[in-house]
Amino acid sequence: MSEMRNDLLRTVDRIFDEHCPKAARESAEAGEWPDALWRALEEVGLDRAALPEEAGGSGLDFEDAMLALRRSAYHGAPVPLAETMLAGRLLAAAGLAVPQGALTVAPVQTSDRLRFVQGAPATTLSGTAHRVPWGNLCAHAVVAGELDGKGMVGLVSTSGAARAVDKNLAGEPRALLEFDATPLIAFAPLKDALARLEAEGALYRSVQMAGALERALEYSLQYANERVQFGRPIAKFQAIQHMLAVLAGQAAASSAAADAAVEASRLVPEEFSVSVAKSRVGEAAGKGAEIAHQVHGAMGYTREHNLHYSTRRLWSWRDEFGNESYWQSRLGRAVAANGADALWPMLSRR
Repeated sequence: MSEMRNDLLRTVDRIFDEHCPKAARESAEAGEWPDALWRALEEVGLDRAALPEEAGGSGLDFEDAMLALRRSAYHGAPVPLAETMLAGRLLAAAGLAVPQGALTVAPVQTSDRLRFVQGAPATTLSGTAHRVPWGNLCAHAVVAGELDGKGMVGLVSTSGAARAVDKNLAGEPRALLEFDATPLIAFAPLKDALARLEAEGALYRSVQMAGALERALEYSLQYANERVQFGRPIAKFQAIQHMLAVLAGQAAASSAAADAAVEASRLVPEEFSVSVAKSRVGEAAGKGAEIAHQVHGAMGYTREHNLHYSTRRLWSWRDEFGNESYWQSRLGRAVAANGADALWPMLSRR
């Protein structure tokens, strides 16, 4: 790893060590905005890390931005960093200015459709978006849809749009936003805007789950070496060693799949790699969380232990922007459409 990346990781770890203690995570789950943590991220430019420099980015490569995002998930950070990065990338791709502050994106569910209506004096947005991440706490949302059959991206205020607020298993807010002829602050065409939102969202969730799995593995290794049963650490028992080896394999596979998708998606999300990553990491999230809790036994199910900050995020994120079954189906249809003879040449080129 380069010295620059080491410096980046040290900076990210320092911020989360200082501003993301257990009390901050608990307060966020109770509905309080983690202001100190978010301001610390903004001060070093991590909220704009995925943007190109000409769009106001901090000068990091996309891989480094995703490394910072992965580390935020490793620490269980209760902030919409992924959503802000994603929203900013969509705006930049459409040539629109990226506003300051935390951002969210909509729609998140494939069944939702938001309507752009062109008129005078303004183009407006109408429709309902379900389970919008942090939609009640972000001042602006970046929305994707169609106008006259063409992909479109718009920036809209969320003020007064939240009709209900739920939470995912990780305690992160998921809002029901309703728009009724709401004027767009800015909008511009973007080819396949909805598909890009979905694919890039799946990519970011894959990266986050890889970070959470890494943390769950570390917790499990530490606990297995500290927990003594029948006069020796449980890590000395063959059954536990086997479980830890499987968990390590799941974490390694997730890391490889997410890294490959990031490398292929520097400018735009590459659907094949994203499909593989979201499918593989989603499977690992389920298996890995199960093993981590088995290793910890009853201790892993308590609020006192930190394991749940990782596993509850794994269970939540695997279903957002399409679960593994959804992306496996997408992958299968794409391969079938190209024909059997094209499969091996396509794989061998990667």
